[in-house]
Amino acid sequence: MADLMEVIRGRRSVRKYLEKQVSEDELETILEAVKWAPSWANTQCWEVVIVTDQQVKQALQATLPPKGNPAFKAMVQAPVVLVMCAKTGVSGYYKGQVTTKFGDWFMYDLGIATQNICLAAHHLGLGTVIVGLFDHDKAGRVLKVPEGYEVVTMIPLGHPAKVGAAPKRKEPQQFSHHQYFGQ
Repeated sequence: MADLMEVIRGRRSVRKYLEKQVSEDELETILEAVKWAPSWANTQCWEVVIVTDQQVKQALQATLPPKGNPAFKAMVQAPVVLVMCAKTGVSGYYKGQVTTKFGDWFMYDLGIATQNICLAAHHLGLGTVIVGLFDHDKAGRVLKVPEGYEVVTMIPLGHPAKVGAAPKRKEPQQFSHHQYFGQ
């Protein structure tokens, strides 16, 4: 089993995929990674729509701007697109009342679940890219997402045809502070 830091350091955004299917076992492992993601008060507010139909992937691709989104082609090239949806009004709420300065906490919870997907996929030798630049409401209509849920992100998933180098990263001392911000 790969070292956790090796998996974290090795994960990249993949935008080109081989014409090779993702197995049911691989997909189940990735969904198991979502299952174990932490969430606000264990609300598990996520729903995952698994898209393999080419026509549905094309309809989802049409929700992206054709220029300016490097994942445009990946949406139809990847054998699977995982669409992360969130139930609203539960994460960050207590007795129906929002409890945090930032309101509904679903974006945070789905961010954690999405990271679990990406790391599990990389561990399995698969590639992912997190797509956030698209018309979320239109994607929701394509997938028939009911009221009370929001489409948050789409994740093309497949066997990478090309993996890029790691982009430059800040060193920990550039973003960490001790006791007080700025120290």
